[in-house]
Amino acid sequence: MSDIQLRVAEAQQDDIGKGLVRIDSQVMKELGINKGDPVEIIGDKTTVATIDRCYPRDIGLRIIRMDGYTRWNSKSGVGETVTVRKAEYSEAKKVVVSPASDFKIQANPQFFKMNLLGRAVRKDDIVTLGSGRRRRSGVGDPISDIFNMLAEDELFGFGMGLGGQEIKLVISDVSPKGNVLITELTEIEYSDQPVTIKEKMPEITYEDIGGLTEEVKKVREMVELPMRHPEVFERLGVQPPKGVLLYGPPGTGKTLLAKAVASESDANFISLNGPEIMSKWVGEAEKHLRKIFDDAEKKAPSIIFIDEIDAIASKREESVGEVERRVVAQLLALMDGLKSRGKVIVIAATNRPNALDPALRRPGRFDREIEIGVPDKTGRLEILKIHTRNMPLEGGFYSDLAANTLLKYIEDDIPKKNEELKLAVKKEEELKEDFETLQERLTDLEKIKEKKDETLLGRVVNQLNQVNSKIDSKKKEISDVSKKISLLQAEMKLSKKISDYFSKNKAKIYELAKNIADIEHSKELWTGSSADARIKFLEITENKLSSELRDVIADLISLSILSKSFYDEVRSKGILKDLDNLANKTFGFVGADLESLCKEAAMFVIRRIIPSIDWNKNEKVPSELLQKIKVNMKDDFGDALRIVRPSAMREVLVQIPNVHWSDIGGLEEVKQQLIESVEWPVKNPESFRRLGIKPPKGILLYGPPGTGKTLLVKAVAKETEMNFISIKGPELLSKWVGESEKAVRETFRKARQVAPCIIFFDEVDSLVPRRGGESGNNVTEQVVNQLLTEIDGLEELNNVIIIAATNRPDLVDSAMMRPGRLDRLILVPPPDEKARLTIFKVHTHGMPLDKDVDIEELAKATENYSGADIEGLCREAAMLALREDIKCDKVKKLHFDKALKNSKPSIDPSEVKLYKGFSEHQKELTKEEVKKGLSYLG
Repeated sequence: MSDIQLRVAEAQQDDIGKGLVRIDSQVMKELGINKGDPVEIIGDKTTVATIDRCYPRDIGLRIIRMDGYTRWNSKSGVGETVTVRKAEYSEAKKVVVSPASDFKIQANPQFFKMNLLGRAVRKDDIVTLGSGRRRRSGVGDPISDIFNMLAEDELFGFGMGLGGQEIKLVISDVSPKGNVLITELTEIEYSDQPVTIKEKMPEITYEDIGGLTEEVKKVREMVELPMRHPEVFERLGVQPPKGVLLYGPPGTGKTLLAKAVASESDANFISLNGPEIMSKWVGEAEKHLRKIFDDAEKKAPSIIFIDEIDAIASKREESVGEVERRVVAQLLALMDGLKSRGKVIVIAATNRPNALDPALRRPGRFDREIEIGVPDKTGRLEILKIHTRNMPLEGGFYSDLAANTLLKYIEDDIPKKNEELKLAVKKEEELKEDFETLQERLTDLEKIKEKKDETLLGRVVNQLNQVNSKIDSKKKEISDVSKKISLLQAEMKLSKKISDYFSKNKAKIYELAKNIADIEHSKELWTGSSADARIKFLEITENKLSSELRDVIADLISLSILSKSFYDEVRSKGILKDLDNLANKTFGFVGADLESLCKEAAMFVIRRIIPSIDWNKNEKVPSELLQKIKVNMKDDFGDALRIVRPSAMREVLVQIPNVHWSDIGGLEEVKQQLIESVEWPVKNPESFRRLGIKPPKGILLYGPPGTGKTLLVKAVAKETEMNFISIKGPELLSKWVGESEKAVRETFRKARQVAPCIIFFDEVDSLVPRRGGESGNNVTEQVVNQLLTEIDGLEELNNVIIIAATNRPDLVDSAMMRPGRLDRLILVPPPDEKARLTIFKVHTHGMPLDKDVDIEELAKATENYSGADIEGLCREAAMLALREDIKCDKVKKLHFDKALKNSKPSIDPSEVKLYKGFSEHQKELTKEEVKKGLSYLG
């Protein structure tokens, strides 16, 4: 039996809690094992797990990916080397499971069996339940999962539900001894006597941290390596690091990362919240600090984790009290005097790194500072997978996914049936050979019987009866195999027919995929054989589908291509697609925000089932009701997303108005420019990268009052689904020196944190007036300078778009309107006749109009009217109708005529000429700048 040494790596989110490890296909060949076989993993302890192929990116790396529980079972850690070999195992006759520690549950043993089916285990292994992803059987592909946790009635003997918890169990006994595989025939016994685990169980593992892959590597390099292999640092002649400072916005996972490092490294973990050590008695705070460091040195290797370190180690020159200064001095002395270098490491976390005393932020104290930032889309997806790991999710049924899965099933069906046919033919040949041997034996016995030898006759008759019985049995087996061969040949013929049909009519697969969603929940189709399912399908879809489609779907059901497992796979893929879409929508969300989002989605489910619960009875929720509990990815998470917003946006949160492009009449060219400048860079970033261009940083919308500048920005915010910060010019100005500039810096800091983000400056002329002019003053000039450096300074502004609106572009500082700042200057003109007609349609959409009202005539009669003027005109006409008769149900032409007489256009034609003149002037300036060599990045 060959042994292979492999390096341990973390598992991916989809593999956690399944008793699954992944290795390279080449290594599998060296071990002589196939996908789904059990393997022994030998670290400081021995455990067993089910094998699967590694991900493409891991090929050739000689690593084994396993989750925290498998690492605990083998007593190994990430980065360590373990021995892997093919496992000798038996089918389990009996397995006894017990709760770990004092965790008590009451459930039917069948529940555990369904969750553990197909898993390889050995005595004293820790297994976890609650992921809601069970294997359908103990044979074949062990990786196929069912996402619906509460799907079968037999899981809940006493109305027990997981409620999103991860249940940790100990395999307290197995029969036979050694490595065993849990199958359908295994008896599972549940012992409610908790097993006390002497060694510390992994409460938080690296798999519980999402979106921080690089950060975890850096922390492990600084913390785990000095603890496990101090000799490396001794050989290099350098001192191991003493401290790591984790900084970043609240909720990004700083504390969680520190706990995971402590859990994975088996170090003594001492947690200290900054304010806890402070005392009203002189010297008590310093004494408490000294005691913590003394304990850490005695129990080394140790990690001291100081959360919110800014509370006890702020800048001494800014500290008000003497106590704070003494605490900082004591902390500095303790970190300099750590005797057990490498064996005691201090990890600190803060979201205000600039508030710390500079003496702490030097090598020898906090040697490395690691930013724990806001996760990107990939990170958000990982975090969402972690927090929905134990949720019974209900994804959408997507016809494109159904079509692709169906094509895969159809393509795989012929080779699969061909293999089955070869095995059946081989089996038939073997049975026929056995049958001929039995026939020869029968002939020999008949000849012996004819001799009438009294001494042999009794024995011969007995043997004749046995051989005849075996011949009858073989005949039946041959008959059954022959029927199976005939059936497989017929199915292969049918499968080829379907394959040819779809290869000629590729569009039909998508049409069919749209129609098969309706039959998924017809339980009577999936309870019997495929032949019964075909008959039932034809009955329930009579006169509902075209005969061609019905026949194809019926054939797919006959071939078991359309089956419960097919729908499970499509739903599983649908959940992953929904999670991916959710990760796309949650710009600026940190880990804590995403956890809150998942909890809020679950709360919507609870609110939905509350009316079905009888609160007067002190009983458990019925299992029938528990089975129906599902968190709908579209509805529940969609509702939760309207409530939970990024925590960094709470101070500047703006309720995004429900305004769509269709709600804005006219301005088609302006809309298109906004879509190109704002929507395209967010939704198609790869196109901009491919052409080597950067999207515009800023857009200035200018034009006469009432033409729809602010309304356009509202539509942009809604349509792009980007985070939106709205700033009214005067809001930033303050009478205190430096406060206005600080407000600008904070606005841009928040925007960077929650990017992609739109910052909207309304009435920007009041905030960024021309410097040196009469209208300017020292404060506004400082704000202009701060804005200019934020938009186009040394710190790049990624995925943050500035949109400004004004009706006085001539008053805006010229430095703001150069390429690289407000790149795009978009004139929002007064509406022409066609645009006015569209605006009238928008504002009279919900208004009952009399037949004599001609909107086209009104559009002609309202020259120089702005969009706001037309909205006011429609409102005034309706009010006149009500004034005439409070019970009126229609607005007539005479009401519009009166309203027209009472109103006047707000746009002066001479003003329009000035705006157009400004537009032409800016174009000329841009041409001159291009000639001088200035590059346009928009």
